[in-house]
Amino acid sequence: MKKLLFTVCLGLAAFLLSPTLSAQRTRVYYYKIDDNISKPALRLTEKAVKEAEAGNFDYLFLELNTFGGELDAADKIRTLLLNTGVPSMVFINNNAASAGALISIACDSIYMMPGASIGAASVVNQEGEIMPDKYQSYMRSLMRTTAEHNGRNPNIAQAMVDPDVEIPDISEKGKVLTFTSEEAEHHGFCEGVVSSREEAMAAAGIAQPEIHEQELSAVDKIINFLVNPIVSGILIMCIVGGLYFELQAPGIGLPTIIAVTAALLFFAPHYLEGLAAHWEILIFLAGIVLLMLEFFVVPGFGVTGISGIILIIISLVLTLVFNVGFKFNFNPEFNVSAYVSKMTILVLASSLAGFFLSLWLGKKLILAETRFGSLALRTELESGKGFTSQDMKNEQFVGQEGIAHTILRPSGKININGDILDATIEHGFAEPGDKVRVTRFENAQLFVRKV
Repeated sequence: MKKLLFTVCLGLAAFLLSPTLSAQRTRVYYYKIDDNISKPALRLTEKAVKEAEAGNFDYLFLELNTFGGELDAADKIRTLLLNTGVPSMVFINNNAASAGALISIACDSIYMMPGASIGAASVVNQEGEIMPDKYQSYMRSLMRTTAEHNGRNPNIAQAMVDPDVEIPDISEKGKVLTFTSEEAEHHGFCEGVVSSREEAMAAAGIAQPEIHEQELSAVDKIINFLVNPIVSGILIMCIVGGLYFELQAPGIGLPTIIAVTAALLFFAPHYLEGLAAHWEILIFLAGIVLLMLEFFVVPGFGVTGISGIILIIISLVLTLVFNVGFKFNFNPEFNVSAYVSKMTILVLASSLAGFFLSLWLGKKLILAETRFGSLALRTELESGKGFTSQDMKNEQFVGQEGIAHTILRPSGKININGDILDATIEHGFAEPGDKVRVTRFENAQLFVRKV
């Protein structure tokens, strides 16, 4: 009886504890960055950190493959990873170059796929050329500080930026450091070399992970697409091109629809993500109003039009940069001028491209024999093809004589060999029956004089 009672109690305990044991499985929030580091990557990280913290996950797991990207976006991602209370780990699936290296060392643990690499974090321009030292200084500081925060060798981190840093048996002077996965593990810069995310979790001591993969809604995907700098540049081209077309031919038409749609697609996702404030959008609208006043109210092109263009450019730039008011970053070492200059160049380049593209399209649509050109009433009616604006048959009567059919004072009718014609006397007047001679034919009118 006691044995039976013990067995029943043991089974009941196992039944009651089984949900608890299941609930004790390690919960891992997984997300992936497989593109250049820019605003979309920042949005993914913001979403991941927010959901991992709200869901009380045990780990935040990032699978990373990138050749780098925007330093400002990478710095924001670094800050999010350093400040979250959820332990973070990164699995480098192939590449973690430049901004990707900064993000990787911001994680608590690093795992790399065989053949992967990490490093080459020097700041470069659009052509891939190394920028002057003043641009490298901030990156060096970020790499050192981040490495120190997570207990990694700050000299190795700095050598990934600065070719002048020499570390015996690790980094030669004059070369920017890049580690292979095996080198990174050997020098203690990654926790292990693994072939999959599951192996990375196992190596981290997570035996039975409960993986929650990041899910993006349709809205998230659309916003990620629209805040991409390349897409933003294209939208700016459409805004400027549409405005130019509309100012050339006022009225609500296709150019207006294109410009308005592009403006909505440009501002809406930035506004929804907190990247564009009310006042930045109002500045844009104020610039549009000033341009309209310049073209339709104020004669010429002066202060009003120039002010409108400046306000539009300022609005577009401030929408693209990470700022609160006119405060662009809380880190005193952040190179604000370089950051804002980069966004200004993007806006100006896109605006000029849109302007010149609209000029080119304008010529094509108006002058060329195209499908769209046929919509405009611009066909040249040549006299050689039989087109004429007046009846030219009366020109044959120049030099002939006739008689006034009615009184000419100065206009009336004349009779030339039985043809009754409209005519105008050049001087004085003529009574019916007076002889007249046709002197000229102008503007579809015969002119006569008394004989």
